[in-house]
Amino acid sequence: MRLTNEHIPVLLRESTDLLVTNPAGVYVDATFGRGGHSKVILEKLNSNGRLVALDQDADAIRVADELARHDQRLIVNRSNFEGLLTLIEQLELIGDVDGLLLDLGVSSPQLDNPQRGFSFQSDGPLDMRMDRDSGESAADWLSRVSEPELSTVLRDFGEERYARRIARALVESRQHRAITTTAQLAEIVKAAHPNWQKHHHPATRTFQAIRIAVNRELDVLAAVLRQARDIIRVGGRLVVISFHSLEDRLVKREIRGKSTVSRTESGVELPRQPGFWRAVGKAVFAPADEVSGNPRARSAVLRVAERLAPVEQR
Repeated sequence: MRLTNEHIPVLLRESTDLLVTNPAGVYVDATFGRGGHSKVILEKLNSNGRLVALDQDADAIRVADELARHDQRLIVNRSNFEGLLTLIEQLELIGDVDGLLLDLGVSSPQLDNPQRGFSFQSDGPLDMRMDRDSGESAADWLSRVSEPELSTVLRDFGEERYARRIARALVESRQHRAITTTAQLAEIVKAAHPNWQKHHHPATRTFQAIRIAVNRELDVLAAVLRQARDIIRVGGRLVVISFHSLEDRLVKREIRGKSTVSRTESGVELPRQPGFWRAVGKAVFAPADEVSGNPRARSAVLRVAERLAPVEQR
């Protein structure tokens, strides 16, 4: 089967090579997208291997279902990966998963479709939901969020320097007219933003922040990282590709766990406490040739960890 070429997977070979250590193993691609990573994982598995693929996007699931019709080793489930533990329990695979892949962020087809509302490049409804069949759209969220909360979201999730100014402008604007399209949102931010960076649209950080808030992306990521401790077998691997510092910070914190040296108030170092994971190598970044062919790869960071045995077994 030929998969759609709408989306170019980032760090494709690097991530799948580090993920698959057992050709007969069980793997999970919790962010199927358009199947780029899943297809390569299946190529690495033998007839006894299995791959569980998740996505909450209906368009992605249609691609996944088509792939599954041609390959019985693939199990497809439409869900947010926050529910991964429940799914793996239902499949009776707790503690038997050899590797979990998370390719975070928004896929190119989602960004390029104006009807999804993720981008200011083309006008469209202000939606931004990964799953259009559930949850609150960005327009609905903007219609009721308080100015202080909006300012905090823009500051914390978008790392926007002018968060308070932009939040004030959005709240004032919605009093006269509901903000329902991407063009409206971009224009309001553009007018309120006092300092534009060259080749950087002033609404970029605002769109990112609102998207993260609407989809609860950081909460969901934190939840699935905790679930991975129970899902992945000892010696199995967690492979995560993140695209901004907030995601990467959560991943680093989970991998490090309690493995850092702590100090008392007097400065005395305490014994190193074992965590859940052992980092496998250092962070991996996309090479220059990949970035030149796929600009999205510029901000990608790949981190890999191996599941350690529980403390009582060491």
